[in-house]
Amino acid sequence: MTDALDNTITILERLVSFDSISGKPTHGIVGYIQDYLSSQGVESTLSYDDAGERANVFATIGPETDGGVVLNGHTDVVPVAGQNWNSDPFKLTRDGTRLHGRGSVDMKGFLACVLGAVPTFQAAGLNKPIHMAFSYDEETGGYGMPVLLEHMAGKAFRPAVVIVGEPTEMKIITGHKGGYEMRTEITGFEVHSCDPSKGVNAISAAMKLISKIEEIGARFAANPYPGSPYDPPHTTLNVGIIEGGAARNATAGWCNFDWEFRPMPGENGDEVVDELKAYAETELLPPMKAVNGAAAINIITESPVPPLNDANAAEAAAFVSEVTGLNSQGVVSFGTDAGYFSGAGFSTVVFGPGSITRAHQPNEYIETGELAQGLDFMTKIAQRLSR
Repeated sequence: MTDALDNTITILERLVSFDSISGKPTHGIVGYIQDYLSSQGVESTLSYDDAGERANVFATIGPETDGGVVLNGHTDVVPVAGQNWNSDPFKLTRDGTRLHGRGSVDMKGFLACVLGAVPTFQAAGLNKPIHMAFSYDEETGGYGMPVLLEHMAGKAFRPAVVIVGEPTEMKIITGHKGGYEMRTEITGFEVHSCDPSKGVNAISAAMKLISKIEEIGARFAANPYPGSPYDPPHTTLNVGIIEGGAARNATAGWCNFDWEFRPMPGENGDEVVDELKAYAETELLPPMKAVNGAAAINIITESPVPPLNDANAAEAAAFVSEVTGLNSQGVVSFGTDAGYFSGAGFSTVVFGPGSITRAHQPNEYIETGELAQGLDFMTKIAQRLSR
């Protein structure tokens, strides 16, 4: 295990070195993964976004037959701008048992465990395949997943179980909330602030729309699901970025804001979007257009990330339980690519090393012992699929 762990840390060091922030081209990190797999005698295929700049990686070890397990992780990370790091975020830095670096726990640590276990997979004499499916742009809405699922659908075989290796502290997660990634763009009309009544202030319109978002959020919070395992046990809404206007002495001619909401499994997120659009159309736009007909409010759903419904997790949960001996199951409030797999009919769970509480934080880290846990899990999967 010592040699395998050292190799895995070396792989993690290379993965962390790539500035693979969501939305950027993935040529560097994907090229490294493909080269590594090729050096181990494993052929991989890519599926691209429309521009050909970002790619998913898919590879199979073992017989190309139905069944087997997909090990999924994402190659992208969140930005580091504005964060106070004690070290270079794109250089893996050891501090005792902690390995610091952007993506070390979310979720390049899991990717390193999968890649580090390739020799184990190859030597196991697998009777059912192990598939590696690494996706792009999970952090901004799972944009790589529809492309990856289409790519997988073109294969002659269908996997039985999907394990999404997000950091769950090696706990079996069978459900999570969805996540709608939203953007609102407002067009106003600029005039001198000496008489703002002759203009349309886009920031003022944004304030009213954001107040409506907060009102909807408060309504959900006031009606939680009794006995729900989710924390918090209701849909949540949040506005994260706002920008607009050109000068303090002019009405704002434009205002954009990015926001998101996380619906509970079983809830229809489109209803929230429809309520906001109806409010904009009936309450906000008429007085804006009365001043200037070009005024507009555009509410954009950039990505409706599906929830993971635990109703479709039984087979995957049973597999992980058999392999690990763990029996308890839970849910989380953060979103993953698991909802896409589950929605496509794959039995899916989330299960991986490390803690989500360190994700997206400055000085993000994973413990060497957690990587060892991930490698042990990979070995057990190989042993189970070799029976």
